[in-house]
Amino acid sequence: MKVNLYTTLGCHLCEQAYALLVALQQEGLAIDIDSIEIADSDELMDKYGIRIPVVTFTSDEEVREIGWPFTLDELRAFLV
Repeated sequence: MKVNLYTTLGCHLCEQAYALLVALQQEGLAIDIDSIEIADSDELMDKYGIRIPVVTFTSDEEVREIGWPFTLDELRAFLV
């Protein structure tokens, strides 16, 4: 499963969210993490600027998202 992590340079919360995603990978959850820099797009800045980190993935042709704060358990439940 491909998940997007919306992030920006120097965001310590984004680093924590990335670490949670990596922990899920290490547990055996088959996810491919794509970090997306929001500063490269005005549209992404408007959408996620004050909400990052945000994790998204597509399920049944619908984009689902979870924004910070979230725990490892919440992220796991969101992705499975």
